[in-house]
Amino acid sequence: MSVSKRMVVGVLGGVLFLSAFGAYAFTGQQLAGEAKISIEQARVTALRVYPGKITDQELEKEKGGSGLRYSFVIRNGHVSHEVGIDARTGAILENSLEGDHAD
Repeated sequence: MSVSKRMVVGVLGGVLFLSAFGAYAFTGQQLAGEAKISIEQARVTALRVYPGKITDQELEKEKGGSGLRYSFVIRNGHVSHEVGIDARTGAILENSLEGDHAD
């Protein structure tokens, strides 16, 4: 294999490898340094509150609690709930039915 073909294959492999980690990204990652609770810890708490499959997740500044929260949309069957976890304390801030017009 020539050097240029190896380079293309290597770059393509690297892109595919890194894109696999995109599935674990979340909106608001730039705020993660302000959180005392990791998103992994918050996921565990959220799934204890409402078991199912997490379909959306974000870290956001929002009123209530410490002002920084993880929000998860969790689907169980045909029902989705929004579960909010305080990113500084780990407290449960929300567990509500997700409406048709989610924000």
